[in-house]
Amino acid sequence: MKIIVPMAGRGSRLRPHTLTVPKPLIPIAGKPIVQRLVEDIAKVAGEEIEEVAFIIGDFGPEIEKSLLHIAEKLGAKGSIYYQNDPLGTAHAIKCAEASMTGDVVIAFADTLFRADFVLDKNSDGVIWVKSVEDPSAFGVVKLDNYGFITDFVEKPTTFVSDLAIIGIYYFNSAEKLMSEINYIMDNDIKNGGEYQLTTALENLRAKGAKFSLGKVNDWMDCGNKNATVETNSKILAYEIEEMSTYPASAVIENSLIIQPCFIGENVKISNSKVGPGVSLGNNTIIVNSNIENSLIQENTRINHGNLSNSMIGNSAQYFGVSREISLGDYSVLDFLSR
Repeated sequence: MKIIVPMAGRGSRLRPHTLTVPKPLIPIAGKPIVQRLVEDIAKVAGEEIEEVAFIIGDFGPEIEKSLLHIAEKLGAKGSIYYQNDPLGTAHAIKCAEASMTGDVVIAFADTLFRADFVLDKNSDGVIWVKSVEDPSAFGVVKLDNYGFITDFVEKPTTFVSDLAIIGIYYFNSAEKLMSEINYIMDNDIKNGGEYQLTTALENLRAKGAKFSLGKVNDWMDCGNKNATVETNSKILAYEIEEMSTYPASAVIENSLIIQPCFIGENVKISNSKVGPGVSLGNNTIIVNSNIENSLIQENTRINHGNLSNSMIGNSAQYFGVSREISLGDYSVLDFLSR
């Protein structure tokens, strides 16, 4: 099986944190979003992953190296493809056509999930969904009496289903999907000015393809700061046993750590209360602070911080008092010198 990961967008809704790092590579509880995504897909697939293909923009050689390393950790070949123009979801997959063979999972890298279903490889495809309270904001699916999909409906204005598509799809024949994608692009068939994967899905269904459901237990968004901080707290809670020990290089003095928390290598915490729901990246220093439900990246220093629901990037410095902030990489915020 192969995993295809379109991730060319920079994540403008998560700025300033995505000005220096693409959103899928922002760490959540110590691991990049995209690494968590492909690892969780591999667990559901229940088989060896042959290849992970990443479809990216102009992210630079260091980012590409990081992505290839993520594939290697799964024991898979890593491939890099480029989507230079944002022409839609089907166009993104077209960019990785050379890897579109056999059975594949296509996963858009702005979401995380928790699931305990077994992938039904007897279907032509499996659409991963989650029941939501307000389906009007999502693409949803309608089902027949046998549990197969009869319709794909984009952002319905009247209720047709509460089963929202989360952006992860299994196909037992990548070649059949590519045939439909090539058709809609060759004939310039667009929806909302873009070439959409849902158009190809509807064409396959109309030709007799049977799509079943993979219902996830939890669907976690990383679209903006608040959603990303909330996702970090959820992941920590799911993995609380794994997070209960700290690396030997961490130094914790006169401080209270309330689980769940992630504490990276060479972290130093003194005279502080940290947690619950806090991730501290490698080499970060926390002094005289109270931090809860926050995501702090690497090489950052916080002194006299009183932070909640906050996200602070890499190599930043924060001195002062606040309750909620969003501070990007290499920033300095100093209230104490005033």
